[in-house]
Amino acid sequence: MNILIIGGGGREHAIARALSKSPKTDKLWCAPGNGGISAIAECFPEVKATDLDGVVALAERLQPDYVFVAPDDPLVMGLVDMLNEKGFKTFGPRANAAIIEGSKAFSKSLMKKYGIPTAAYETFTDEEKACEYIKTQNSYPAVIKADGLALGKGVIIAKDYDEAKAAVHSMLVDGKFGKSGSEIVVEGFMEGTEVTVLAFTDGKTVKPMISSMDHKRAFDNDEGLNTGGMGTIAPNPLYTDAIAEECMEKIFRPTIAAMSAEGRPFKGCLYFGLMLTKDGAKVVEYNSRFGDPEAQVVLPLLDTDLVDIMEAIWEERLDTLDIKWSDSSCACVVMASGGYPEKYETGKEISGLNSDGQTAADSAYVYHAGTKLDNGKYLTAGGRVLGVTAVGEDLKAALGKAYAAVGTISFEKAHYRKDIGHKALGK
Repeated sequence: MNILIIGGGGREHAIARALSKSPKTDKLWCAPGNGGISAIAECFPEVKATDLDGVVALAERLQPDYVFVAPDDPLVMGLVDMLNEKGFKTFGPRANAAIIEGSKAFSKSLMKKYGIPTAAYETFTDEEKACEYIKTQNSYPAVIKADGLALGKGVIIAKDYDEAKAAVHSMLVDGKFGKSGSEIVVEGFMEGTEVTVLAFTDGKTVKPMISSMDHKRAFDNDEGLNTGGMGTIAPNPLYTDAIAEECMEKIFRPTIAAMSAEGRPFKGCLYFGLMLTKDGAKVVEYNSRFGDPEAQVVLPLLDTDLVDIMEAIWEERLDTLDIKWSDSSCACVVMASGGYPEKYETGKEISGLNSDGQTAADSAYVYHAGTKLDNGKYLTAGGRVLGVTAVGEDLKAALGKAYAAVGTISFEKAHYRKDIGHKALGK
């Protein structure tokens, strides 16, 4: 089977590696791909994931058996629809289902309509009305979200009215997030512990994957700006069997049923960002694809062939598949460019990697998030550069291996958190 993967980050590297392990996989292609992905898939760096016509033209040239669309933008823009119209089998939701991530106003109204637990909220396009609502609520911190996609950065948690007012102004008036911020969601702040659960679904059946814990802030002790993720662990020890049952009954199944009832059946991977509050689990957000870097720790623990799962989802027979997971733990430490998530430099040579983009520490695997291969040398090409990942019999062992491998890799101004997984270990 020949498979074309769309995307070019650490998540896509994790997907490519999982697919490459299948005896059913013959040829892997990736567009645009990156330096590390090129070791296991033929890459097409000239075809960007958001160049929908370019992707379709590439698919028509390559004639893959499946196209795996991984990032949010092309899903929301309707790439799956375009590929299906040309007769290609795909992994990923169509645009009318990907809206669950593409519009926070849509996802919040869906939860309200179908009684899926989430924070109280209102939506606004008018600055004055939004500020009046915030003043009336008089509850802080207040959460202000851009409605559309904003690279994971469209959320501001305001500690008082002045901060909230400035956030509203920056989105609705200054256009900080462009069209994505032309409508905003103002919601109550939920206190508790965050958990991510990715789930396979064919639009009828939902099969949750192993839980994970992301580390969003740039610096240790959850300080600094929000990022796309500085590291992650799986499973999340705070996500118990009892909580998993509660989420299945009140969140996972109702969400899949709600989307189908709305004529928007969701097929692919649905990401549930959850908050475990004193009143039970509630939805923080949905994503219409694998998380990054959650995919990097969840997929290495998958014992079932990912190609089998992909086929079962396409054929809508996920209920017949018994998906098995390893009992091990997995940890990913992200090595980022100095200055990320704000200004940073690229083009720095990475030392400590072999010709395949891997470290000599064979107890770890290096997922490439932002790299390019230039004359046999790996160079930095993004804010998040590498996801150094290891599997261990328990979390402590996995973290030990990952950090040992991080110590063998370097590039100018490299930055990484030293406390990934500490919270889970009770440190």
